Amino acid sequence: MVHSMTAFSRQDRDTAAGTLQLELRSVNQRYLEPHFRLPEALRDLEPMFREALRARLARGKVECTLRFEPAGDEAAPAVDRRRLAALATALEEVRESVPGTAMPDALSLLGHPGVLDSRGPDMEAVKQEALALFQAALDDLVAGRAREGEKLAALIRERLNAVNAQVAEVRRLMPQILERQRAQLLERLEAIRAELDPQRLEAELVLLAQKADVDEELDRLATHVAEVERQLGQPGPVGRRLDFLMQELNREANTLSSKSVVAATTRCAVELKVLIEQMREQIQNIE
Repeated sequence: MVHSMTAFSRQDRDTAAGTLQLELRSVNQRYLEPHFRLPEALRDLEPMFREALRARLARGKVECTLRFEPAGDEAAPAVDRRRLAALATALEEVRESVPGTAMPDALSLLGHPGVLDSRGPDMEAVKQEALALFQAALDDLVAGRAREGEKLAALIRERLNAVNAQVAEVRRLMPQILERQRAQLLERLEAIRAELDPQRLEAELVLLAQKADVDEELDRLATHVAEVERQLGQPGPVGRRLDFLMQELNREANTLSSKSVVAATTRCAVELKVLIEQMREQIQNIE
């Protein structure tokens, strides 16, 4: 199945620790090129994200953005009253033992280890949630690339049918082409009648025969069209093969144009090149 390299996915998840939001977007690129923007606390997830991408995607520039908003109650620090009471008792004992000792102020008391409970969210749990969210986003992205790929394949098949129609038209014109070749040959023979050099006459015959013979180009065009159709049904990435086939199709269309001896054949060759270019533009987005 043909997959596009263009897709977008956004996934959100509310957890006990806060809200996670993950975005994946991909565009066409010659190779797989992932980029990550992750919160510092979740930065060590990047190798796992990268490996998951490589397992599912072969080409494309992929941007991954992960955001984490801690829950409000988790972010607010709280006073451990038990520890504060124990600290006050200890301070009272110090004052009794050493009269005149200066006592700390409230801010100093809050800075004492254990008095202010500023524990944040359980980041290990958040990481597991983020991994699950990434997997959901990746599944959605791959599905989107597949849907877009089906549309691209349909557009390419329309152009392939049009190419076949042009090839059939040139074959239909072959009698006219041969008649034109005969007329050109007679004109050239008339021009060299005074000389009647057998070697020159033979050279002219060979040249005109080669110029008008487009059967080989038509056969190769039909063969390449069939191969493009076959590649569209193959599993895995096929974009590079399709791009190569577009080059071969264009080569045959150019040769057909150079051998044209009637205006209708030239028009067919031009139309072929337009169709091939349209397919090539679509194929640039295929994985």
